[in-house]
Amino acid sequence: MNASLTDYLKSGALYALPHHFISRTVFKLTRIKSPFVPKAITLFSKAFDVNLDEAKNSDPASYSTFNEFFTRELKEGLRPIADTQIVSPVDGTISEFGDIKDGQLLQAKGITYSLEQLLGGNKERAKLYDNGQFITIYLSPRDYHRIHMPCTGKLKEQVHIPGRLFSVAKHTVKTVKSIFARNERVVASFDTEYGSMAMVLVGAINVAAIETVWHGLITPPKGETITGKSYKSKDIQLNKGKEMGRFNMGSTVILVFQSNAPKLSDSLAVDQTLKLGERLSMS
Repeated sequence: MNASLTDYLKSGALYALPHHFISRTVFKLTRIKSPFVPKAITLFSKAFDVNLDEAKNSDPASYSTFNEFFTRELKEGLRPIADTQIVSPVDGTISEFGDIKDGQLLQAKGITYSLEQLLGGNKERAKLYDNGQFITIYLSPRDYHRIHMPCTGKLKEQVHIPGRLFSVAKHTVKTVKSIFARNERVVASFDTEYGSMAMVLVGAINVAAIETVWHGLITPPKGETITGKSYKSKDIQLNKGKEMGRFNMGSTVILVFQSNAPKLSDSLAVDQTLKLGERLSMS
């Protein structure tokens, strides 16, 4: 669907906002211990249709801060991991997916952006994925916000790329050029049995923090330059379905695969709702 005038107006208003100030304020507020936290959780759950029955702790009073609720665990066994080569790493909605053509990924209908830019401007890193595949999955406020492995992989590198924090809602994705390559993000690269795989965790306004299980909190602070760390000597392997990180508010995960990786299923569709562990690949 093409962008409407309303989409452009809503997106245009975001440019002047102090993205990081707003998000860091949210970071602090969501970590305050208060007797009002259970009420805030109840109101939020009703407003965004959160299914509290899926949570390991379904009682709002069991959370001391709002962030504890937002990064809540699910009940054990609630998200079975499909017996396919690649599975969904999150609960979310497919924004776009497909082939990487001439180093470009599809952002929305009629809009492409640079894989090299997405991965931090490193040509060698981007070249690994020539003619590969990608899938972009959006996490709404109602979704489970822990991120898991789509397949088994050994961690190679983590890169933090500073940037803006535009909303990644539909209206901005359809109107803000290269939004995923402009927003703050973390790129985790893995060696898998299918070659190299990149998991890009994209920040957004109100996404007050991104963390990984091997590093902990990555952002905040904002950072001024691209920073990377090699993990090749650390022997960190995460099996398919295991937690690898989390958002502290909703955002987007982009998976990038090499050309020899299993093909994404032809049953996938834009705007399709996914659950963690559901099949993404053909086999």
